[in-house]
Amino acid sequence: MAANEEVDLLVIGSGAGGLTAAFTAADVGASVLVVEKAAKFGGTSATSGGGIWIPNSDDARAKGHADDPGEAFGYIKALIGDDVPDAKLHAYIDNAHRMLSYLEQKSEVHYTAYAYADYHMDVAGARGGWRTHDPIPLMADRLGKDFERMEPPHTLTLTFGRFTWTMEEAKLLLTMSPGAKSLLFKLMTRYIFDIPWRFKTKRSRRLTGGNALIGRLKLSLDQKGVPLWLNAPMVELLRENGRITGAIVERDGQKVTVRARKGVVLASGGFDHNLALRQKYLPGPTGDWSAGVPTNTGDALAAGTAVGAGTDLLDSAWWGPGFMLEGEDRARIMFVERALPSSIIVNQAGKRYMNEAASYHVAGGEMHRANSPEGPTVPSWFVFDARYRGKYMLGPMMAGKPSADKRIPAAMRKILRKSDTIEGLAREMGVDPAAFSAAVARFNGFAVKGEDPDFHRGVSAYDRHYGDASVSPNPTLAPIEQGPFYAIPIYPCDLGTNGGLSTDANARVLDTEGRPIDGLYAIGNASAAAMGRTYPGAGATLGPAMTFGWLAARHATRVNQ
Repeated sequence: MAANEEVDLLVIGSGAGGLTAAFTAADVGASVLVVEKAAKFGGTSATSGGGIWIPNSDDARAKGHADDPGEAFGYIKALIGDDVPDAKLHAYIDNAHRMLSYLEQKSEVHYTAYAYADYHMDVAGARGGWRTHDPIPLMADRLGKDFERMEPPHTLTLTFGRFTWTMEEAKLLLTMSPGAKSLLFKLMTRYIFDIPWRFKTKRSRRLTGGNALIGRLKLSLDQKGVPLWLNAPMVELLRENGRITGAIVERDGQKVTVRARKGVVLASGGFDHNLALRQKYLPGPTGDWSAGVPTNTGDALAAGTAVGAGTDLLDSAWWGPGFMLEGEDRARIMFVERALPSSIIVNQAGKRYMNEAASYHVAGGEMHRANSPEGPTVPSWFVFDARYRGKYMLGPMMAGKPSADKRIPAAMRKILRKSDTIEGLAREMGVDPAAFSAAVARFNGFAVKGEDPDFHRGVSAYDRHYGDASVSPNPTLAPIEQGPFYAIPIYPCDLGTNGGLSTDANARVLDTEGRPIDGLYAIGNASAAAMGRTYPGAGATLGPAMTFGWLAARHATRVNQ
């Protein structure tokens, strides 16, 4: 292996943003190299749901749901405020649908617009659906050996540890809506009787979500002949006469100097699993409570600041209430479970303090905002009854009768608290029985009427999206009254940090004075999020990562410059 390489564009990181940048540059004839620190490619993107938030896409318009870019801008501007320059917000709104259209036409990447409500339906410009897009499934055998080289789905997205779902299938199964059982039977049957594939792997041939997205991007790069190095961490950036000219990369135990004639794109994620940086920047208390891949330790942040880059939003993350299980190195975010009837969240004083059905980002953030000495919320308790237990899934715990509790996976049983009475459950949780009983009784009184005057659960279209349609008048509310009663401790986890290097509307990294650093770009969680400290809708992480990856590559290769 030569100790020196030279390409037009060097991409650090192999998530959705990085691979989009790599494909875009290669498509105009640039030579590109992608380097990945981990032993598998795809990063957190591959393990995610794979959704992207794209206002006014071609597919949405074709389905009769044309969007108003002005309304979309107004919506995110109202949420984000002054945390992000308007130029950067306009760059996203104006180019996100163009990026997706480009990939649809030029690459193997294909998406479908989905009726998934925006997360803040009370804000002007929000839409009840069709901005979130779900990747079209991909058959794994098309990837050949790359199937085993790609990061597998996060455990929380797998059924029986074997297969995943599309967004539409997930909604049906997790809420146990009419047709859920027949769908589960269909998916299981398809999986079980795919005999030739069963001889190769326990995982399903049908890839959905992030695996479908990353798999499709990798196929697209293969068609362009773009190499991707694994186990190849960036050591440091190279700078000459004020311009970033490449990076030193470690490969096979050897340091390789990679020169990049047109630029370097940092797409290596945030500092999710760097406990020292979490404790320095994020709200406390915090721990290693991230659903991001374990290799996200802040490499781009360190390399960028070493060459004078500015930073922003370092106190922010893509929050979500979640839990950790023994033997797992990543958090399990509770995307859906909190919205289902016969459940609540209480603090260590035994009291409710939030709308449990709000978006995961809002709910996770509320765990920080509501934390106080009088009512600590870290951890909080997710509480549910036998009715919930019998109908819905919770992490690795499949729906079942209390008599089947011994079959709950051991790691889940270890964190589970259980009692035949509410007072007994309070003692198991270590909270005041009187306060907890009063909170449950108050909730139950409201739930019978289908209302929540305390926190307005189930009022918005987003709240109801993951409710149980068979429960009325409010699909997110039912009393907690059927014993035995259960609880698990939950924490303010995250999908990744979203503060990082400061960038402009073309994803160029800015120095501490706000000036572009020539030759250096940052996208995704390596950069300060284009969405600021907010989360407008499902896919608001990957959508900007891919859009600004597209813009970075076009700028570096001087497309339309």
